[in-house]
Amino acid sequence: MEFIQITKSKIETEHICCALGAKQYESAVSEKKQWLSERMDEGLVFYRLDERAKVFVEYLPAEMAWVPIQAPNYMYINCLWVSGRYKNNGYAQQLLNFCKEDAINRGMDGIVHIVGKKNYPYLSDKRFFEHMGFELVDQAEPYFQLIALSWNKQAVTPYFNKQVKTFSYDEGITIYYTVQCPFAVGILEELRKIAENKSVPFKTFRITTKEEAQNSPTIWTTFGLFYNGEFITHEILSPNKFDQLLIKLLAEK
Repeated sequence: MEFIQITKSKIETEHICCALGAKQYESAVSEKKQWLSERMDEGLVFYRLDERAKVFVEYLPAEMAWVPIQAPNYMYINCLWVSGRYKNNGYAQQLLNFCKEDAINRGMDGIVHIVGKKNYPYLSDKRFFEHMGFELVDQAEPYFQLIALSWNKQAVTPYFNKQVKTFSYDEGITIYYTVQCPFAVGILEELRKIAENKSVPFKTFRITTKEEAQNSPTIWTTFGLFYNGEFITHEILSPNKFDQLLIKLLAEK
């Protein structure tokens, strides 16, 4: 199977894998496409399998990434996703090679990515990247890890911004998010209704600039959920899982 690069001229007519076939996320997918289009002006590249499949990679220069890291002259992988029956066919390695070859051609020193200490939903499998030569270069509470692959021994070692807060000042539920993931955008109103039914204050903060993202209180800026100021999870929760979480949090008060 072949891979294609989605460019600004193609993005309106091509699918971008996220929320593929989910009618309720159509508006969120449109916002994602707009976000991708704007980032392409800043060097973002998007490759996907030439099929109706969730097999893709998106990456851009780390200086332009919407995450609180310092990785000068590195490429940052936003997302590398191979799902379902397409796993174990070598597609992930091919997608990573697109990024590596591009980074080398641009004169960069390496690639950097965010994973978890163990397997978490919406974060990449750390074991795959370790197998591909990535090494741990920094950690941030409660479970985020920064991994890097470098081919220049004199390169700067990437790290998380030390000034990043890991708390919010708001009471109740606060969610920081970007439109990078249609699932994050598409689920917010359902979560709001659940919180309101339990009389739990609910607030969302949409991160709209690179500067806000690089100084955000959540490492994984696509989605970060806080309760009474404390970071709880990066996972984009289903309504049922969110309801169960609120029951647990309220019981612990």
